[in-house]
Amino acid sequence: MYPADLVKPMREDLTSIGFEELHTEEAVEMAIAKEGTTLVVVNSVCGCAAANARPGAKASLENDKKPDNLVTVFAGVDREATDKARSYMIPFPPSSPSMALFRNGELVHMLERHHIEGRPAEMIAENLKDAYNEHC
Repeated sequence: MYPADLVKPMREDLTSIGFEELHTEEAVEMAIAKEGTTLVVVNSVCGCAAANARPGAKASLENDKKPDNLVTVFAGVDREATDKARSYMIPFPPSSPSMALFRNGELVHMLERHHIEGRPAEMIAENLKDAYNEHC
């Protein structure tokens, strides 16, 4: 577990633009079950989350079509919520950071860590925008 003061700015990087933090299994279940589209960002303290994932997720929202719901879980902090979110992402192995787009509870697009690490935020944003344009 990471200290709360360490992860606070990393959490706020997403919550400040409208992402809802999920801390329990029940909250994840309710978020995934919502009608419409839901983007789940598995946040992380790693450098690629700061340099690529969070900026890419934020930039992806500068699009005509976007998810109805924006939620996030924090790997290494909110274990119960993160494990539950990852259970909806099977068959993809757990990775953080990662991003998953759901439509009416069904996984329709996945970005694993290997799609994020070493790629610029702009490329990640474009990947997500393409998914929004198809599914949202």
